[in-house]
Amino acid sequence: MFKEWFTEGIPIPDWAESFTKWTKETFAVLFDPIKEHLGNFMEWFSEDILMQIPVSIFIIVIAIIAFIISKKRIGLTIFTVIGLWLIYNQGYWEDLMSTITLVIIASLLSIVVGVPIGILMSKSNTAEAIIKPILDFMQTMPAFVYLIPAVAFFGIGLVPGVFASLIFATPPTVRFTNLGIRQVSKELIEASEAFGSTGVQKLFKVELPMAKATIMAGINQTVMLALSMVVIASMIGAPGLGKEVLTALQRSDVGSGFVAGIGIVILAIIIDRFTQSMNKKEQ
Repeated sequence: MFKEWFTEGIPIPDWAESFTKWTKETFAVLFDPIKEHLGNFMEWFSEDILMQIPVSIFIIVIAIIAFIISKKRIGLTIFTVIGLWLIYNQGYWEDLMSTITLVIIASLLSIVVGVPIGILMSKSNTAEAIIKPILDFMQTMPAFVYLIPAVAFFGIGLVPGVFASLIFATPPTVRFTNLGIRQVSKELIEASEAFGSTGVQKLFKVELPMAKATIMAGINQTVMLALSMVVIASMIGAPGLGKEVLTALQRSDVGSGFVAGIGIVILAIIIDRFTQSMNKKEQ
């Protein structure tokens, strides 16, 4: 066997295909409900919730939120109003809602998965030693590669797009949560222990509040990475602005591709400023 491997090559592709097939068949009871229910929920959220909000009301509400979280600075508010109106004016409002749905769901799942893993890493050096290489692998692997298992497990559409975004966007939240908790002052930890705090009380009343700014920085990076996946996810059928960019690329339609790309940039700037302003407020 080893001689065959040496002369003909190790059959890694066959192993990967067999493992993927085994995983899909073994965990079909898990993958199928996720594909069905999560897909239905995302369609409902995008079409029956976001799309039903009048455009003017949506823009006004987002502008008010921008005005509040930016501490009444008018610049972000004006940019938000003009940017969202421009996307609507160019006929990409429905695509914008699909993109927002993908980013919100992928970011929330990344946070729900990433924060507990980061807490585990901060509490155990062994867990940190095991999980760090996995995070390195997740961050260094080209994003296109994540589309392969996503399609194998969930087919095409929004759900595999969320799955690929989840893998790609989770590491920053995990790393920053671990870093933030480990940087909490030892004197504060000792003081909380001296007052008889339990492990849970120490975590939720001392460590997480003190690490909140660092964790929020990780969440900001996670959201931006999830947004960066919208064009790549469009290659497996995920709707939204990314699909318009991909379609324009396939048709060599520079104008439409440029406008859709500008829409993604506007959304990215708004989300980035929102999360950064929230972080500053917490600090």
